[in-house]
Amino acid sequence: MLNHYGKTASFTTKIGLCVNMRSLPWYVQANPDSFFPRCYGLCTESEKQEFLDDFRRTAASSILKWVVSQQHCSGSQPHGRGEAGGPGSGHRKVPENAESKLMGLSGQLVDTACKVCQAYLGRLEHEDIDVSEDTSEDLTEDEWKDLTEQYYSLIHGDAFISNSRNHLSQCQALLNKITSVNPQTEIDGLRNIWIIKPAAKSRGRDIVCMNRVEEILELVAADHLPAKDNKWVVQKYIETPLLIYDTKFDIRQWFLVTDWNPLTIWFYKESYLRFSTQRFSLENLDSAIHLCNNSIQKHLKNDKDRSPLLPYHNMWTSTRFREYLQKRGRGTVWASVIYPSMKRAITNTMRVAQDHVEPRKNSFELYGADFILGRDFQPWLIEINSSPTMHASTPVTAQLCAQVQEDTIKVVVDRKVDRNCDIGNFELLWRQPAVELPPFHGSDLCVEGVSVKRTKKHMPPISNVTFSSSLLNIQPLKVRCPSAMPRPALGPPQMALQQDLKVKDAKVLACTLPVPIKRAAERSCKVQSANAESGGRTELPTCHFQHIDSKTPKTGLTKAESHRHSEANSLSVHPLLSVLPRVKTVEGALFQPPKPPGLPRGPPAPCLVCLGLTATQPGLQTLPLLLRHGAAGRPLRGPGRRPGRRHMDPITLRTED
Repeated sequence: MLNHYGKTASFTTKIGLCVNMRSLPWYVQANPDSFFPRCYGLCTESEKQEFLDDFRRTAASSILKWVVSQQHCSGSQPHGRGEAGGPGSGHRKVPENAESKLMGLSGQLVDTACKVCQAYLGRLEHEDIDVSEDTSEDLTEDEWKDLTEQYYSLIHGDAFISNSRNHLSQCQALLNKITSVNPQTEIDGLRNIWIIKPAAKSRGRDIVCMNRVEEILELVAADHLPAKDNKWVVQKYIETPLLIYDTKFDIRQWFLVTDWNPLTIWFYKESYLRFSTQRFSLENLDSAIHLCNNSIQKHLKNDKDRSPLLPYHNMWTSTRFREYLQKRGRGTVWASVIYPSMKRAITNTMRVAQDHVEPRKNSFELYGADFILGRDFQPWLIEINSSPTMHASTPVTAQLCAQVQEDTIKVVVDRKVDRNCDIGNFELLWRQPAVELPPFHGSDLCVEGVSVKRTKKHMPPISNVTFSSSLLNIQPLKVRCPSAMPRPALGPPQMALQQDLKVKDAKVLACTLPVPIKRAAERSCKVQSANAESGGRTELPTCHFQHIDSKTPKTGLTKAESHRHSEANSLSVHPLLSVLPRVKTVEGALFQPPKPPGLPRGPPAPCLVCLGLTATQPGLQTLPLLLRHGAAGRPLRGPGRRPGRRHMDPITLRTED
């Protein structure tokens, strides 16, 4: 069994988690903004623009928060320090005697911020559908730049808004509407702080916090790495985290996946908290204050001003944390809010990633998810780590890491033999009903076929074929064969077959039956009339045939004695029309030759009829032959032919062009 799955980057990398969380509503009826801070990839221009719009919109709402906070904040402490359930927004109240030393901003700034927030609410209600871009009331780039600069001065304590109380009711009403549609309004705070992370690095490497949009974009633009490596994500920083003794912490939660189809997730009942070595403050954006990764904090010394009630190794078990909550009258929060919310976040995330992971059997993987609690005890998923550290770095990890490894073996190995075995602190979080995939056959996706072609059969040499006297004294008959023309032209039907058709196009060959032969003996066909003593019988003259599509040498018919007809240009066979079938003329009209009177009764006479002629090269013509032996002969038969049917076999004549 393997302890890893393939293709898990869709949720174990920061960029993968950022992109795939947007697809959550397609899989689960849940809003990702309710448990995952909004995030943008800065590797494309469109994502950069979306981040810029979000930053500006957050700045406008922060101005409204500043107006409201001046009326509700008590005291003049430089920054708030929130305990569990206490305020920790980190904003400052402007003393009345200090207003003379600060730059005063007009109420126009508040009006502009209200306009931006109102437009944001309108877009959420799709009120901008019928508004063209030309008539849009969005701010220009110069107006945005001016609003941003004034916002920086206001938030950083260099300016104040005079008569801000006049805008209190309007700002409070807009904030209430924004909070009802945006679940992240609470964690946004006032300072518009964002955390910038490399897309695929771990252990907190190269992570920084910034609160100026121009500095964020410059940091990304200054990175000259190749395009495939130049992937940064920017995520909204949680400015109002839950603090324990004025110190920030996060939660490392394990979960185990033993199958992806059906999706099977096991949740570990024990987790541990990781504290920062420094006191929390929004005035300083140093990573040592805001990142709780042990890989970063282990290189730092605990701050002297930090509470002595915190452990020296900066870790608590979840059991110790529940005891802490119990002492402060919040003992039910873990079981009612924190624990079920973390389970729900993991389930939703794995269901989105299910289509991207290779569902390999006989495999499992243990993951470590990092959560940060808001001051309302709501957990926020920050990232999911593959191969979480099992190093016994502290007494807490020495105990829990050994325990989770042993419990993992129980679930993966022991449970295969005994479904009722001990599985330690794991509990089954999610088991999806098995999805039956339809059988796949590669041949079903392939369309096979062959082109329809006329069957080509080789004609064996024919000798000693005699004709009855009814084939004598035939008048010359010239018929233009339809198969010899590229495309028959539409027109009036031909008046009479006896009329000679003159070939006007040099590329179209006329079929004349019989054809006057003027070439050498090896390329000609000779037919002579029989004398009166021959008994009215004729024999097939010597002909050289060649199949056009065959590369074999020419085969010739055996020579037979023949007599030259008195007329050099024609054979005279009187009753030929009586044995002709219905033939289509060049124009496509169906012609039925009349039967002349005086036709002798008896067995049908053998005939030679030209039904189609195709010229492929000068001097070579394909002539389908309708052949029937004499009165005593036997009809030709072959596979699939019914008795008594006439059969056509293609042969090749070499005639005059």
